[in-house]
Amino acid sequence: MNKIIVALIPLILLFLLIVFFISNGPVGVLRGYFPPVEKVFMEKVTLEPNLINLDLINDGPDQVTIAQVLVNNVYYKFKMEPSQTLQPLQSGKIIINYPWIRGNTEHITLLTSNGLTFEKDIPVAVETPKVNEQYLTTFALLGVYVGVVPVFLGLLWLPSLRKLSERWHKFLLSLTAGLLVFLGLEAFSEAIELIKKIPAAFDGLGLLIIGFFFSLFTLLAISEAAHKQKKVNKAVFLSYLIALGIGLHNLGEGLAIGSAYAIGELSLGILLVLGFMIHNVTEGLAIVAPVAKLFTNWKSYIKHLLLLGLLAGGPTVIGAWIGGFGYSPTFALIFLAIGIGAIFQVVYELVKYIAKDSLDSLFSATNASGFIIGILILYVTGLVVV
Repeated sequence: MNKIIVALIPLILLFLLIVFFISNGPVGVLRGYFPPVEKVFMEKVTLEPNLINLDLINDGPDQVTIAQVLVNNVYYKFKMEPSQTLQPLQSGKIIINYPWIRGNTEHITLLTSNGLTFEKDIPVAVETPKVNEQYLTTFALLGVYVGVVPVFLGLLWLPSLRKLSERWHKFLLSLTAGLLVFLGLEAFSEAIELIKKIPAAFDGLGLLIIGFFFSLFTLLAISEAAHKQKKVNKAVFLSYLIALGIGLHNLGEGLAIGSAYAIGELSLGILLVLGFMIHNVTEGLAIVAPVAKLFTNWKSYIKHLLLLGLLAGGPTVIGAWIGGFGYSPTFALIFLAIGIGAIFQVVYELVKYIAKDSLDSLFSATNASGFIIGILILYVTGLVVV
């Protein structure tokens, strides 16, 4: 018992230190010698007729009071909930009575009681979509156009892949690995950009690391458990893993499209739809690659193909709804991190599957060229999105 108490002493002292730090702030007892550190992060803007609603969070270590609000350099009356003073990490909402004009660019400036300013632009003023039948249908159709239909079109390559030799089957699997590595690195790049768009107090890099490894090791554990079940076909299981990884990635694509439409950037939204349509057809090819020699009868495996297509393409619809009605860079970052972890877990499974006979065969000219071609395919189709 005494040994347990002794072992707990460092933890108890650490807890007391943390309590002291939180109660006194980063500058502690020397607070009187330093100016207050104010930092306001504007998370989200929603527009209603003659109203601008601004969600914000106190992203600094000191309390902050919003004294004035300017729209296009003109002072306007505003209401703030729960009050004009926010404690560290406390969220608030500002309601501004302002007759915004559809299609205009609006510039918002917040002025604190200590004279600091924080600014945010609304690139294209348009009423924020509300959850109703019209918008639910609109965003669902966008997800279907971008994710579901292109993935199912890609699955139609299955008949042409059935008679491949073992060498070219591994080429196709290597090409799939190239596709997935490109998707994973592309999503990682997007995640790094998103870190700049979330409150510093949330530690975006930490969220990215946690989401990545949580997804990676969870799927590794599931995969290990599945492989111990003799009834599980490894090729079919691998196809489902690929579909899952692609589905989580497509969730991010849906978020991007839904948010583009929600903030009125219709031209960007249309380009994203067209680009992702072309981009995602290749994903169907990646999904059926492991089962190309197994699925020789459409009727026997139509159920699997339907589930694979929905698993890979369906999340695009969910992403479009989230992006259209309640886009949050923080949640977008978490989704991306989970997707990246899933994709690289699938790449690991693919590598094991390709090299099941010999590790040296992994680096053959056929497999290496397949991997590089897979990367090039997504690079070229990705240029359409850009």
